[in-house]
Amino acid sequence: MRPHRSEYILATLYSLLNKIFDIAPEILIGVAVDCVVNQQNSWLAHLGLVNVKVQLVALGALTFLIWSFESLFEYLYSIKWRNLAQTVQHSLRLDAYGHVQNLDMATFEQ
Repeated sequence: MRPHRSEYILATLYSLLNKIFDIAPEILIGVAVDCVVNQQNSWLAHLGLVNVKVQLVALGALTFLIWSFESLFEYLYSIKWRNLAQTVQHSLRLDAYGHVQNLDMATFEQ
């Protein structure tokens, strides 16, 4: 039983999403510094969040969501890659066993 191609694609997607959410906190730190330094002229103020306190609360909520998604995708990719590895190992063991079973007895006598 070989893993389906979609299993590899899904595991890769989980890994990619995990990396994206893994680097997002560094970006949020830059946005937070921008909020504190530029206040009403910050990047978030241009998006409609003019009050600095509201900007920082929004950044806190966004940080929580990003860490949650990073943890979720780390869990999902570790499960998916582990299952793929076990499936490949099992398939290789079955192939090796089948190959040994089909060898001539003369091979073992040598």
